[in-house]
Amino acid sequence: MTRRFTIAIPSKGRLREPSWSLLEASGLAPEEPGERVLITHCRNADIDILFVRADDVPEYVQDGVVDCGITGLDLVAERRSAVDVLLELGFGSCSLQAAVPNEDSATTLADLSGRRIATSHPYLAATALAKSGVTAEFIPVSGSVEIAPRLQLAEAIVDLVSTGSTLRSNGLRTLGVLFESQAVLIGRSGQATNEARSTLTTVLGSVVNARANRYLLCNVPAEKLDEMIALLPTKGSPSVMPLAANGTVAVHALVPAVAIWSLLPQLEALGASSILTLPVERMVP
Repeated sequence: MTRRFTIAIPSKGRLREPSWSLLEASGLAPEEPGERVLITHCRNADIDILFVRADDVPEYVQDGVVDCGITGLDLVAERRSAVDVLLELGFGSCSLQAAVPNEDSATTLADLSGRRIATSHPYLAATALAKSGVTAEFIPVSGSVEIAPRLQLAEAIVDLVSTGSTLRSNGLRTLGVLFESQAVLIGRSGQATNEARSTLTTVLGSVVNARANRYLLCNVPAEKLDEMIALLPTKGSPSVMPLAANGTVAVHALVPAVAIWSLLPQLEALGASSILTLPVERMVP
């Protein structure tokens, strides 16, 4: 019997819901699992979805227990797993940062030399700080790293930071970023690329690319067209079509979603009208 293709995703935590949402958006039609279900199936593809701890996903992929997995890039790097990063997924963005209590005299990473540092990422912390010439004692802590200085377990911490609110609420301030992370799709290193793995990467990638872009439509005075094209933050050439009204053209283009905020007022200043921005469902470069 042919083994079904298996994907491991986090069973809980901040990466679980976005991972599930991405699979649904890709058209895989996974069956909604119950609260304690560890595996579910896709209704329209020979794919099983396994729910495991995000920390364990790299190991499952490395050992060939599953074909692909979704986890944090920081966990892949910390465990030095024999896996390939197939795709950056655009969610779960955070950074590994060094921090000290507000009253501490340290102002740079170099000031951490000789200190006790609590962290759930001892390998990444030691590697990154060594590049700054810092030698320290690293105390592995699996959770609630921020409280370590208050308990006098350590004098500083290295932990994942998303917004910084947890650091501030615990009376800590950052000294710098050591590593940037986000959710990634991983596959076993050295494994021959098969059709299912290639298809999954392409389909998930089309959703990730689409989420990062918007489809822009607007009408522009013909004499302003060159200025308009120069203004658009697009990689390719936009589509330009003449309209029934003399001296006006319609412009269609894909633009980064993050550019919309600053782009719209600039388009209005050029005399653009009937401006529309639409979400994109799929985008294959």
